[in-house]
Amino acid sequence: MKNVLMVAEKPSLAASLAAILSNGRSTAKRGNNGCSTHEWTGHFRNEGAVHFRMTSVCGHVMSLDFTSKYQSWDKVDPVELFDCPTEKKECTPKQQMRSFLAHEARGCDYLVLWLDCDKEGENICYEVMDAVQHVIHNVYSRNVTYRAHFSAITDKDIKGAMESLGHPNENEAKSVDARQELDLRIGCAFTRFQTKFFQGRYGDLDSSLISYGPCQTPTLGFCVKRHDDIQTFKPETFWYLQLSAGQPEVTLEWARGRVFKKDIAIMLLNRVKEHKEATVESVSSKESFKSKPQALNTVELMRICSSGLGIGPFQAMQVAERLYTQGYISYPRTETNQYPENFDLHAVLRVLQPSSEFGDEARSIASDFQMPRKGKDAGDHPPITPMKLASRNDFDRDTWRVYDFICRHFMGTVSRDLKYRTTTAKLRAGLESFSCTANVLLDAGFTKVMTWQAFGKDEPAPPFVQGSQVAINDVRLAESQTGPPDYLTEAELITLMEQHGIGTDASIPVHINNICQRNYVRIESGRKLIPTTLGIVLVHGYQKIDPELVLPTMRSEVERMLTLIAKGSADFNDVRRHATKIFKLKFMFFVQNIASMDMLFESSFSPLAESGKAHSRCGKCRRYMKYIQTKPARLYCSHCDENYTLPNGNVKVYREFKCPLDDFGLLAFSTGVKGRSYPFCPYCYNHPPFRDMPKFGGCNTCTHPTCPHSLNTLGISSCVECETGVLVLDSTLSPSWKLGCNRCDVIINCFKGATKIAVEESKCSDCGAQLVNVVYKSDKSKFKDGSEEKTGCIFCSAEFSHLVEKHRAVASRQVRTNAPRGGPNAAAGPGGPGAAAGGGGAGRGGRHGGRPPKDKMAQLAAYFV
Repeated sequence: MKNVLMVAEKPSLAASLAAILSNGRSTAKRGNNGCSTHEWTGHFRNEGAVHFRMTSVCGHVMSLDFTSKYQSWDKVDPVELFDCPTEKKECTPKQQMRSFLAHEARGCDYLVLWLDCDKEGENICYEVMDAVQHVIHNVYSRNVTYRAHFSAITDKDIKGAMESLGHPNENEAKSVDARQELDLRIGCAFTRFQTKFFQGRYGDLDSSLISYGPCQTPTLGFCVKRHDDIQTFKPETFWYLQLSAGQPEVTLEWARGRVFKKDIAIMLLNRVKEHKEATVESVSSKESFKSKPQALNTVELMRICSSGLGIGPFQAMQVAERLYTQGYISYPRTETNQYPENFDLHAVLRVLQPSSEFGDEARSIASDFQMPRKGKDAGDHPPITPMKLASRNDFDRDTWRVYDFICRHFMGTVSRDLKYRTTTAKLRAGLESFSCTANVLLDAGFTKVMTWQAFGKDEPAPPFVQGSQVAINDVRLAESQTGPPDYLTEAELITLMEQHGIGTDASIPVHINNICQRNYVRIESGRKLIPTTLGIVLVHGYQKIDPELVLPTMRSEVERMLTLIAKGSADFNDVRRHATKIFKLKFMFFVQNIASMDMLFESSFSPLAESGKAHSRCGKCRRYMKYIQTKPARLYCSHCDENYTLPNGNVKVYREFKCPLDDFGLLAFSTGVKGRSYPFCPYCYNHPPFRDMPKFGGCNTCTHPTCPHSLNTLGISSCVECETGVLVLDSTLSPSWKLGCNRCDVIINCFKGATKIAVEESKCSDCGAQLVNVVYKSDKSKFKDGSEEKTGCIFCSAEFSHLVEKHRAVASRQVRTNAPRGGPNAAAGPGGPGAAAGGGGAGRGGRHGGRPPKDKMAQLAAYFV
């Protein structure tokens, strides 16, 4: 019997697909990386009965990065990043996804790929094929590897996709490779240069990363342009006539609208005042319509979630992804807003009819079904459509609101248009015309289900008869001023990005989220985007040097070229070389003219020498350095003109201790009473003195042989949780003592109130951990026999057990460094691999290489909080 390996994009999706394809008869086993494998027997194409094995990845298997030689921000000129070699690396090495896929592929004859049906999904297809190419023979053959195309997790869609398997699209996969490489090279070059240049000069930028992104920066540009329009707006005074006439009295609108010269307005007012009556020139009535919505695509979903539900686009797409993988809606990333001709709209209505929330509306619409409006077929996926019925209790509040909107929007697309009657009366007083309009609802149409677009109250018809004379009750001159535009909302920004080709339906929410996280804009009530000083200065600086760096035209042209690659109309290497060359020249021009941008920063931010407060001494000049707490936290020595990056958290001087290597004053870092803490030398933290000490590591990772604060002196044992960490005695908060893992977030509180704890040279004979000597004052002794001093093993000694409590640190271990993360190349900066991991020096088998026995670990686990 032959074997077929099938791979989905997420574990939850693999489980759903296996349940459908096996008709609920699959068996599952869980892998070490969190991905399960589902197995069953069934029929496959012309092979008859085969053994199926369905598993998944967790998004992209690989990511693009520079080779190790070009990872250093300090040693590499950013301009080299445009031409230097790159390599594919596993996105999450701990998952060992490539090894997992190769293991699952053993003995398999065919590969069926169930990745999301977009360009990113095609790219992941080739990542999976690359991982199993040495296991599945001839995996790149169209007779071995197949691609499933589907838009919803329903029995019909999934089984239909299985019956009509296609093949991966290499051109679309290459277009993603090209985008990744261009974004990496362009983003990293500009980001590294900007970050080092400006953070080395100003102390209150309040951002860990001064990033540039080919999509991110034009997105910010839209927000700053609206801000500039508001700031440069000059209000103008205008005047208009207000006339009231008839019984009951009606206020009419002036046909001219407004005039901007007062003397003309007064003249026109006097002319009207010459008349006591107005002539009713016409009273007309007509039926008007408000069209029902088109089918729902991604951009419209994000717009409505932001403007109507108050849910940001990034969060909205996360919610929609969850609804899709659980089978409640169709694929949420689509540009199409027109249903295919063969789409069974009635079947969707039947799904919604049992609902207690909107079932009545669904049944009513089914009995008066209307064909949906035409839209645009982008050739990707059908519009976003409900696929399975849910109730309010199935979800949290925001998830239900998004699901409810999708259902109601679908029902609105197959409802009648809203119909209303408009009655307009036109009157003339001398040479000036006035009018009034009243609207009356005739048919609520689609607003019966899309209640937020309800018509409003009916208005009384104008009490005028055509050809009659009506007494003028009052006419006066009113004064007002033009007002500035408001700040962009997320919904408006999404529209601008779509119109100018900035990003894709998948990446638009990411770019908006990035400019918020980088402190370039802040979100205020009404989901308005207000640029910060940093965001404004950045955009104005780009405009001063090279406006194309912030205009949407450059990125839209790149997107056009990437689309040509996806269609097979342009060569991958030609496009890559052409775009890289253009941006390299722009980067070199930018660097040469950075002084003009710096002038803007000088007028908006404080120089380092004027920032921060005196804190601890520099080991080079013995003068006090300044502690700058705004992001990125750092120490600055104005005499040496040196910056020293600090961890994000509480940093204070650690008594009068000095580092024996460089004479810098030691500092104590903590994230709070229940969080992580450790001492560190600011110089060693940035410039590790030993090869096995990671960058951005504290004294608990330093392998100095004699320093009283080092790992070699205070290490107790291997961590009770992780494989590579070491538990190190921390006395920075004494008399609250603790052991903290220098790699993960395990903390063991111990010996509270002890006056002294020393780590002995000898080891425990049971577990190999270093023995500790604990001293209490006699009147406060916590030893059961009342003694002042004891030596023993923290894990094995019975008299210590009631003095030990193990728990997790309150804060994430990422607080250990404020190095750039999540930027265009997070791993390439001073926060790359190993930056957050406090890596142990001696490791298992060394001085503190013992690991507590399993029974002791189980006892400690009982203290887990």
